[in-house]
Amino acid sequence: MHYKDNFSIQASDYAKYRPSYPPELIEFVAHLAPNRGVAWDCATGNGQTAVELTQYFAQVIATDASTKQIEQAFAHPKVQYAVASAENSGLPDTSIDLVTVAQAAHWFQFDNFYQEIRRVVKPRAILAIWGYGLMQISPAIDQVIHRLYYQILGDTYWDKERKHLDNHYQTLPFPFALLPAPEFKIQRHWNLAELIGYLHTWSSVQNYIKKNTANPLDLIRDELTEVWKNPDNQHLTTWDIYLKVGEVK
Repeated sequence: MHYKDNFSIQASDYAKYRPSYPPELIEFVAHLAPNRGVAWDCATGNGQTAVELTQYFAQVIATDASTKQIEQAFAHPKVQYAVASAENSGLPDTSIDLVTVAQAAHWFQFDNFYQEIRRVVKPRAILAIWGYGLMQISPAIDQVIHRLYYQILGDTYWDKERKHLDNHYQTLPFPFALLPAPEFKIQRHWNLAELIGYLHTWSSVQNYIKKNTANPLDLIRDELTEVWKNPDNQHLTTWDIYLKVGEVK
């Protein structure tokens, strides 16, 4: 099955610069699962969620459609990695207690994905899907990043699926009753090089580079450096997490 491969090229940067998720989020969704046998981390990317799930499950299966992402994933004795799409996982019927999808569900073919979910999960299993949008750092820095996001990249270089994140996942289909959940945030203290590394992982940045053979980050680098002041300074960087979690029925 064809999929949009927006992340293989920058897989090594993805593993290095993408922020990890708060332990409280992983603990929350894990505790919702009726059993602690097998968790499936779908579209695992660098495996950051899969590794965290090993604290709660006897086995974690982590799949991604990108071979390069799997090659860069964090090794762990309790994580079994495999190259597979979200819609055709290759997992046995009725075998999974918890499914997690972090920062990826907006790329899926929804009907086929939810059909696959119903096939592979055990009764009363939990599906947890989450994503995050633009970070918040400071008004001056945010203004520069917003110019990159909306004006330089905009709809020309962002795929249409990104709108689900712009809409805080409110438009993302979820055919199960939502369970109540607390709010979660990602917070990191980053210097300028770490922020630039993260921005370079954006699929829209890679789309721009492919089309123009130029890096759009060069268009904001001087201004960003100016408002950052000392590049070694660490600024608190915050992302709101958009979580949808429910029992599969």
